[in-house]
Amino acid sequence: MPSKRGRGEGTISKRDDGRWVARVDQGYVDGKRKRKYFYGATRKEVAEKLKKGLTDQQQGLPLPSEVETVAAYLERWIEGAGQAKIRASTYDGYKRIITKHVVPSSIGRVRLAKLTALDLANLYQELLKKGMSARYVQYTHAVIHKALHQATGWNMIARNPADFVEAPKPTRKQHRRLTADESRHLLDVARDDPLHALYVLALTGGMRSGELLGLRWSDVDWAGNSLHVRQQVGRTSAGMEFSEPKTAKGRRTITLPSVAIEALHEHRARQVETRLAAKAWEDEDLVFPNATGGPMERQNVQRRSFKPLLKKAELPDIRFHDLRHSAATLLLSLGVHPKVVQERLGHATIAITMDIYSEVMPELQSEAADKLDGLFGTA
Repeated sequence: MPSKRGRGEGTISKRDDGRWVARVDQGYVDGKRKRKYFYGATRKEVAEKLKKGLTDQQQGLPLPSEVETVAAYLERWIEGAGQAKIRASTYDGYKRIITKHVVPSSIGRVRLAKLTALDLANLYQELLKKGMSARYVQYTHAVIHKALHQATGWNMIARNPADFVEAPKPTRKQHRRLTADESRHLLDVARDDPLHALYVLALTGGMRSGELLGLRWSDVDWAGNSLHVRQQVGRTSAGMEFSEPKTAKGRRTITLPSVAIEALHEHRARQVETRLAAKAWEDEDLVFPNATGGPMERQNVQRRSFKPLLKKAELPDIRFHDLRHSAATLLLSLGVHPKVVQERLGHATIAITMDIYSEVMPELQSEAADKLDGLFGTA
């Protein structure tokens, strides 16, 4: 096989160590000639890299560097393309993983072009040994995979090494859900609580905490006894930020039971009194604002209201998010079709709803047996 370049391929040659190398002349920079080199195991591999490099150069794009480290690339990615198409809260999560766990690790110093699946597998084991959960390591893998996928698109690496390593699979946690009796008791104890309506909506509508705290009065359809989920609110590095729901299914209309409509009417009347008594009020039209009308922190709801309420009601110490799971299981236990539950909760797929459905299956099996006894009679 000839070691010289083929027609239209640029400068390609074979090294003494058996590898192939292609060269792109980038002209003079600060009086010095600058060249870009591409390496590969075969002539074909190098020719493809060279072709892509020449095309990028003609379009004014920077040529990929084979000496750039993983740390340098990830920091550049998260501040550029990684930030462009994601919400602020997601960006904060990506950046935290990259700057705190990946860049300082052993793979941070590895050249991007030399990164292997084994390097990534070793990183995941290191993180697990440090006490990180399998779910968090799995999320770390997803961020790295996304970043490296972009690197393949930029012709910085030939293939994504994250494709060839399997992240640890977290064990599914069985979160505690409130039963029907416990749910009724919680709402009874919360009757005089300023956030009584919040808990009613959480248990009857199954909304996420960010969706509840981002709800505006203009989203409530009094005539139709329903509400429209259009946005959510949460804290980011830039402050409190409103954004669209997590998925396309998240934008939805929820028909409310009369108990929720009544709770909202009472809450609105109470809010008018609070607003008149306030020295300053930031009119955001929020159903559940803070003391001055602005968006409320979900951590404050959890710590200052929900946890004390559970203790007062002598109920298990659960998360606020578990009210959403409780709403789903209550609906399924009442015989509501899983597709309807999916639409009410805004699950991206029916599979997520069915996963919850499997948790209550033993209870529903017993109910089915009792109903069959009622149908056919018992001896």
